[in-house]
Amino acid sequence: VKALALEHETPVYQPKSLKTDADEYIEILKDLKPDCIAVAAYGKILPKQVLDIPKYGCINVHASLLPKYRGAAPIQRAIINDEKYTGVTTMLMAEGLDTGDMLLQQQTEIGENETASELFERLADIGAQLLTETLKAAENGSLSPKPQDDELASYSPMIEKSICHIDLNRPVREVHKLICGLSEQPCAYIMLNSKRLKIYRSQIISDALPDGCSAGTFVGKKHFDIACSDGIIRFCEIQNEGGKRMSGEAFLNGKAIPFGQMLNIPT
Repeated sequence: VKALALEHETPVYQPKSLKTDADEYIEILKDLKPDCIAVAAYGKILPKQVLDIPKYGCINVHASLLPKYRGAAPIQRAIINDEKYTGVTTMLMAEGLDTGDMLLQQQTEIGENETASELFERLADIGAQLLTETLKAAENGSLSPKPQDDELASYSPMIEKSICHIDLNRPVREVHKLICGLSEQPCAYIMLNSKRLKIYRSQIISDALPDGCSAGTFVGKKHFDIACSDGIIRFCEIQNEGGKRMSGEAFLNGKAIPFGQMLNIPT
């Protein structure tokens, strides 16, 4: 948005904070007399002085089906929690965190192997279209704001690095969805020969374990297949510490792992 604005000689204002720099920028906003303020992935709460300026209000584009997954990481958390559906909600901004009245909403199915980065791109397109529809409806007076049911609300906190270390003692589907939800940033990983091995893509191969096989056992031949607590997962796209991103097969061609080797599991 900034690059396009500068290209067309449109002024760009970038307050570091609408709290510490409130007086200066609130006066600028008042002088601009915006009909509406639209926010997408802003990550900050607008103060009431700003919320009250535009006649159509401040509208937020949020990447979840509110009131589920309020907060900073709705896309990643929806995948990690193995939700079948997610979507985009436009809402009137309030003083709380994603608590305002809902305006329009669109649902989409989450793919079995879809990563957070892929879903982000799809939701960005949906969000752009939904915001356009919302602004048109605001202008023609056809919006019907709907209060959120706080009893159905859930929160999606920021992703912390502590959840990125894959525990192969967990169920295979849980491991797979963690990998999908953390790709491409910050990325799930295992430890292999004391080095961090990032996993960008995975696939569930089996929801059952071979007899005598325990979690953390390497069971691949040509593929990077590893046992979890109740099944086999395949690491399809990986990156060794200090190395290049590549397929699991390409990695094994250069660094063979003995069949039956136990991989490091966090304790």
